[in-house]
Amino acid sequence: MAEDNRALEIVEESELGGRKPKGYSRWLIFAVAVSWSVFQLWATWTGTLDPLKLRAIHLAFALALAFLVYPFSKKSPRDRVPWADWLLAGLGVAGALYVVVEYYGITQLRGGVPNQLDSVMATLTVLVLLAASWRVLGKALPIIAAVFLLYALTGPKGTFHFSLPSFLQLHAGFTWPQAVGQLYLTTEGLWGTPIGVSATFVFLFVLFGALLDKAGAGQFLIQIAYSLLGTFRGGPAKAAVVASGLHGMVSGSSVSNVVTVGTLTIPLMKRVGYPAETAGAIEVAGGSNGQLMPPVMGAAAFIMAEYLSIPYSQLIVYAAVPAVLAYATLFVVVHLEALRLGLKGVPRSELPAAGPILRSGFHYLIPLGYLIYSLVVVHMTPERAAFNTVLLIGLLIFLQEAWRALRGGQGALHGLRRGAGLILEGLEAAGRGMVGIALATASAGIIVGVVTITGIGFGLSDIVQALSMGNIIAVLVMTQIICLILGMGLPTTANYIVMASLVVPVVLNLAEKSGLQVPAVAAHLFVFYFGIMADSTPPVALAAYAASAIAKSDFWRTGVQGFIYEMRTAFLAYMFFFNPKLLLIGVNGFLDGLEVVLSGFVGMVAFASGVMGFLHRPLGLLQRLLLLGAAVALVTPGIQSDLVGAGLLLLVYIWQRMASARAELRQGSNS
Repeated sequence: MAEDNRALEIVEESELGGRKPKGYSRWLIFAVAVSWSVFQLWATWTGTLDPLKLRAIHLAFALALAFLVYPFSKKSPRDRVPWADWLLAGLGVAGALYVVVEYYGITQLRGGVPNQLDSVMATLTVLVLLAASWRVLGKALPIIAAVFLLYALTGPKGTFHFSLPSFLQLHAGFTWPQAVGQLYLTTEGLWGTPIGVSATFVFLFVLFGALLDKAGAGQFLIQIAYSLLGTFRGGPAKAAVVASGLHGMVSGSSVSNVVTVGTLTIPLMKRVGYPAETAGAIEVAGGSNGQLMPPVMGAAAFIMAEYLSIPYSQLIVYAAVPAVLAYATLFVVVHLEALRLGLKGVPRSELPAAGPILRSGFHYLIPLGYLIYSLVVVHMTPERAAFNTVLLIGLLIFLQEAWRALRGGQGALHGLRRGAGLILEGLEAAGRGMVGIALATASAGIIVGVVTITGIGFGLSDIVQALSMGNIIAVLVMTQIICLILGMGLPTTANYIVMASLVVPVVLNLAEKSGLQVPAVAAHLFVFYFGIMADSTPPVALAAYAASAIAKSDFWRTGVQGFIYEMRTAFLAYMFFFNPKLLLIGVNGFLDGLEVVLSGFVGMVAFASGVMGFLHRPLGLLQRLLLLGAAVALVTPGIQSDLVGAGLLLLVYIWQRMASARAELRQGSNS
């Protein structure tokens, strides 16, 4: 259908590049993307490549593909690569690989002090990187990076001799060669932690998701959720929620999650009675939250683990309970919507049987189970666990296709050739899908580098403290607003890097001054959650665009309703900030953990119901206020506040049931 095609176009243009040239250009792009994936596997397998060289080669591949597969504008040709893009791709590769070629001179002979050629190549690389980021990610990130770079050049000793107000002018200023040399020749700029994570953990996990998708795991997860839940009230919507959570475990992309799951579930939701905007909004909320689900939480999560200096396996343990609560509450939300609309499920006769689906796709759970086991039980490093899992998926693809070919009478060799084709498609998809992440981490590295060398974070802390008057709630609200605004132009990864570098230290500092013992991971996850919410927040919300294209609904209505559903995610971020036990920090035994999870779930349901204005029946203003009060009480740690919150929720529910009983009695007497 045209709507499905438009949604797929959104995914391709935003994540894979919209250009599809023919002839030798097509095969060259294919070769570059596949070579990038093979190089990353080789680098992980050997483990001997110097980190600076690895990061530079990683960026060289990304810059090449950025100009080859992403058109300059909507009017640019899609079926060929213009000569200017070939030139820009070549300049980008030359700038990135210069660090590899001159590695000995840069690190040993010149000690990081740039000569004239170093400065020229640094300038070239920075400018080409910003141009590529503008093309692939939009104008917001390169503009912000350029503003930070200009800030580094101000001051009495800088290229620009004028000074900013004293609370911002925290350095004497840098000349252009000093600034770009610091960003280009050291690991405190372009080649810093963000792109280091992109070049190691992230690529392998993206490749893991791409291969699993090519094997057919995505459709298997959707079909099994639909088969098991389709008959319940509002069944397709509940299947969409579960399928989005399952698909999110292997995909760190909001938009691809929406399109992959929504292509099947949105038409089915409309069929059982959900309005088009509601169906699209449910998938927006479910798809966006896919980045919250371990073990694959997107590039930002891997960078978070590095910033926190904790194993990634520990981070996914922290993130597990909030992620499950987010989806469990959305499951309740779609049930309440079904109640409000008086909907039913799909007849069992029209649903696929669960048994055959499980038998045909049970093997897809093996690599996912192995990955979780390797990370959580064995505590294997993320790159080694992902590398082994990628090899396992490759083996499964060959066995799957050989078996299918034998059953179809085509011979095992035919199946092996088809399996090789699927693996090559997965390698290409991973390479093209990594372009945006690599550019985002490199461009954000400019911002992080400027923050490091100028000390601007200290000035920002003073500004935030003055504006908030030291109130931690005001600080969190300001942080939330900044995240959402930045998210209108920045991808989740870049949004997180900027916020983690600038705002998280301020939040933790003011929380400590307020007497709160807030773990660093709670503050990092707080900004991560709001960065994800930006994917579903109009006016710039690719997830909502994709969902509305499939649902044939109005974008604004779909986006606004999706944002209303996503408010439960915002509330959840506040919950674990003030009650870190939701992150399984400070939990004393199973019963304590169970109480924390149950109180969190009850609080989330109370909040979501209060925002929706529906529980058992439409809520009055007082009932909504009571539910929101219950939610706030459940944010506060402690058995007493939990009992108050649960009691308020129970009170409103009984109130609603009694009102329904009276209405039924009146209806019976009138009849």
